[in-house]
Amino acid sequence: MAEHTFDVCVIGSGPGGYVAAIRAAQLGLKACCVEDKHYGGICLNWGCIPTKALLKSAEVLHTINHKAKSFGIEVAKASPDMTEIVRRSRMIADGRNKGIEFLFKKYKVTTFNGRGRVAAKGKVEVTEPNNLANISDRPNAPGKVTETISAKHIIIATGARPRRFPNMPVDGKRIIGHHEAMVLAEQPKSVAVIGAGAIGVEFGYYFNALGSKVSIFELMDRIVPIEDEDSSSELAKAFKKQGIDVFPSTKIEKVENAGKHVKVTYTRKEETHTMEVDYALVAVGIQGNIEELGLEKVGVKVDRSFIQVDGYARTSVDGIYAIGDVAGPPALAHKASHEALACVEKLAGHDVPAFDKRVIPGCTYCQPQVASVGLTEKAAKEKGLNIKVGKFSFKPSGKAVAIGDNDGFVKLIFDAKYGELLGAHIVHGEATELISELVLGMDTEVTMHSIIRAVHPHPTLSEAVMEAAAVAAGECVHL
Repeated sequence: MAEHTFDVCVIGSGPGGYVAAIRAAQLGLKACCVEDKHYGGICLNWGCIPTKALLKSAEVLHTINHKAKSFGIEVAKASPDMTEIVRRSRMIADGRNKGIEFLFKKYKVTTFNGRGRVAAKGKVEVTEPNNLANISDRPNAPGKVTETISAKHIIIATGARPRRFPNMPVDGKRIIGHHEAMVLAEQPKSVAVIGAGAIGVEFGYYFNALGSKVSIFELMDRIVPIEDEDSSSELAKAFKKQGIDVFPSTKIEKVENAGKHVKVTYTRKEETHTMEVDYALVAVGIQGNIEELGLEKVGVKVDRSFIQVDGYARTSVDGIYAIGDVAGPPALAHKASHEALACVEKLAGHDVPAFDKRVIPGCTYCQPQVASVGLTEKAAKEKGLNIKVGKFSFKPSGKAVAIGDNDGFVKLIFDAKYGELLGAHIVHGEATELISELVLGMDTEVTMHSIIRAVHPHPTLSEAVMEAAAVAAGECVHL
């Protein structure tokens, strides 16, 4: 068994872990990263990147079959090639995976193939790697110890996995999780999606665009329930137009694999019903990967399945840090990466601000897309804040009309007294690209008049941001 010494040891190589290890190396620290499965973690291999490839295929198919004629293009009805759609998605993920390996070599980050666990303060043991086929099934007994690492700083970046429920047993055959949904070899005739968060609505859109009959079930009273109520309503309206059935305020009683189909039993408005579908996709919440990490041994505090941290990712034990999904919601790749930067730069002795969760944007990549940052209108009112709200539809937008995508809106929430931006919400085909201006604005405490006075090029979709600010100020000339 080999022994090693490093300044920083990172357990996990997802968008938090690999960024932490590389940034540490850039700052002159001797860094290593322990990974038991794939460089890039869930995001790069089975999440953010390959799902966007799938969604783009679905979007192109939808455009050809439903929009081409409106652009003056006559084309025969297109059909999906599931094998090729999945192959393209996996190829893109594999290419990005190799990019992480390149960066580790470039910055001289030492890598260890295996599962990392904290043996003691300043000590990490590397055990044999996880040999499970499904990356979602992390918990298993660790293998024998192959390496021991001494490190002044230990950063835990082990991510999270889907939550599982006994009445919705994911078997990987007919009752599936997002992992299986991404590589499904056949186009289902019908799919029930359990959970209407980001993963649920993205896959709901994906399968519907391919031609499957999709039904989305949500326990809360609206889809994408963490978003502003107007955003939820707009997306529900768009889904209805696309032919997706949405069942909010619905309790799933049980999901059963009946061989050639799945039986979904649910209660809505005090009535119980059963629906038969080809597949059921369970997408209901996540839990942190904290098992077999040695946290109890060293006294790291955990809240439910997430490690408690401060704004510099410091845990309750000096020299041990946690970043990304395992450190609690929101479970977003960019949250993990920026947590990593704050953590590593601080431990390296730099004077950096604490990580601010207030300015983490949320992005959902169905069509239309949903993007947001900061407070919803309801949350602002619940805080007792005196606010001004500006909402501008894309229907009057020249660029939106020209590109044939003028559904949706920009909604901005400002402090009434000082005009500071408190929240932003966008629903549109390009919402996830438009939100960054507002993230930067919130981070720099921009005001409504700063947005209005900033010259937005014409014609662009971004003009809707300026117009929404003008609505809040009572100065909009295009509404």
